[in-house]
Amino acid sequence: MNDQDRFRAHIEEIVSLTDEEFNYVYSHFTVKKLKKHQYIVQAGSLVEQEYFVIDGLLKASYVNEAGKVHILQFAMENWWVTDYLALNKQIRAYMDIDCLEDSTLLCITAANKKKLCDEMHKMEHFFRIKTSSGYTSLQKRILSLLNNDARSRYDELLAQYPSLFQRVPKALIAAYLGVSRETLSRFSAR
Repeated sequence: MNDQDRFRAHIEEIVSLTDEEFNYVYSHFTVKKLKKHQYIVQAGSLVEQEYFVIDGLLKASYVNEAGKVHILQFAMENWWVTDYLALNKQIRAYMDIDCLEDSTLLCITAANKKKLCDEMHKMEHFFRIKTSSGYTSLQKRILSLLNNDARSRYDELLAQYPSLFQRVPKALIAAYLGVSRETLSRFSAR
């Protein structure tokens, strides 16, 4: 399946498009190929696009004033990622988003997304459902961080996204879970 077919399949999980509609939607995106360690967003930069992951794996992270790195999200195939606060408020980015693997992304500007949503109810519906789904996932992550111990958070992540453990270095999994590398090693040894 080529990149266009994969993207169309992703959209059509929610809405059906004719060939003409899909071609019009796809014309609003650009393809970006990046190497491992390249950034799509850097803290302090302006954010003008949202990204759909065709292939690869990215991480969104924030470094606090004490220099501690907090990983907010991993984004793998069929996921959307950007610094939404910076994009929607038109302010400078708070986070870095970089590639953990060579990646192929579809990029859409905020202006093109708005244009598609204004012109096509189907795409407005699609993006509303994706936004709601992302918000739900974020809320579940926050509740897990507030209510669950480190072992439970590890077990949840392993059950939900087992492939991450083969693709992401253990130090980054530990940072995502808010535990030390040693604690993560103890969990994975069992």
